[in-house]
Amino acid sequence: MQNKKTTEHYKFFQNKKCEFFPCHKVTNKDDFNCLFCFCPLYMLKDKCGGNFKYTNGIKDCSDCTIPHSKNGYEFIMNKMDEVIKIGSEKD
Repeated sequence: MQNKKTTEHYKFFQNKKCEFFPCHKVTNKDDFNCLFCFCPLYMLKDKCGGNFKYTNGIKDCSDCTIPHSKNGYEFIMNKMDEVIKIGSEKD
């Protein structure tokens, strides 16, 4: 059996044609990750671990770049058990 080289390309996606790219202020657009365009941790409210604030009672994540950062994939995947738990509680 041949050894296949494992890549991590699945952790990064970029859509430079998007009219909102990049949707946050960043210093390096080449490192901006669009994979989690809508953050799956949004529903964790205060427990998401990101840099957010509430504006008129609505969670505002415009200052958070965790999902778009280099280690954002790992950060989000480590919290997915919490997201799944919340989702299963609503059933």
